[in-house]
Amino acid sequence: MTTALHTSALTSLPLLARGKVRDNYAVGNDRILMVASDRLSAFDVIMGEPIPGKGELLTQMALFWFGKLGHLCPNHLTGELPESVVGPAEVAQVVGRSMLVKRLKPIPVEAVVRGYLAGSGWVEYQQSQSVCGVPLPPGLKNAGKLPEPIFTPAAKAEMGEHDENITYDKVVEIVGAEMAAKIREISIAVYKAAAEIALAKGMIIADTKFEFGLDGAGNLILMDEVLTPDSSRYWPVEGYQAAYAAGTNPPSYDKQFVRDWLEQVRINGKPWDKTPPAPRLPQDVIDKTAQKYREALQRLTA
Repeated sequence: MTTALHTSALTSLPLLARGKVRDNYAVGNDRILMVASDRLSAFDVIMGEPIPGKGELLTQMALFWFGKLGHLCPNHLTGELPESVVGPAEVAQVVGRSMLVKRLKPIPVEAVVRGYLAGSGWVEYQQSQSVCGVPLPPGLKNAGKLPEPIFTPAAKAEMGEHDENITYDKVVEIVGAEMAAKIREISIAVYKAAAEIALAKGMIIADTKFEFGLDGAGNLILMDEVLTPDSSRYWPVEGYQAAYAAGTNPPSYDKQFVRDWLEQVRINGKPWDKTPPAPRLPQDVIDKTAQKYREALQRLTA
């Protein structure tokens, strides 16, 4: 694994934006170089310590899924080598952790699909027996499989803010009825296909979020990352039944390990208030998180 990269510093291309994990650079007017750093964000706060190899693993996983799911929806990949658009001195920052993609008009909606009840969905269900306005049957338990996957969108928040769960009607308001229906239909189809592939590899995809954009012709394109442990809740099948029976969340292949540690940490005797700066991650938390990401990719591609 190469040296950890917390923040890329390319000078051969103009920087468009730094997200929680990705640094985006303009390549002409029609393409973007997306560099996946080793940054990790939890509770929408970026940790000061990188997770070595994380950006490469995320990129490999996204490319794996784009390859498997292209028949369901076109994606933003150009097929060109990312290292071909930077100077020789910058190749090390780019190779293995980047995607050279089409520049699209982003749709300001997170397309969240849930196949299981967990996280904020479980909290909302207990209060209203619904999630994002989608009514659900009574008697469901935490981590329980839903009768059918549901589309529970979120409004994309500004950097540092929390995404806000919204109803399907709100999506219609934002993008129009035809586009909303298309996003919902494709998101559920992609989730179902991916969940089947993952299950055959011994992993449950409890929920995930997709991002879409429009090309110049108005076509809907799957973009950003897809089905990585940063955007999805992965559970190993072998720990699932016992956790479900106990009413707890199964162990997961994502940053839940870091979240759990942050929930328990005390600063001057008080819980961390989930605002920057983040507590310093101990080495064993960094190592175990890196191991979780590696394991997820290994199981999926084995």
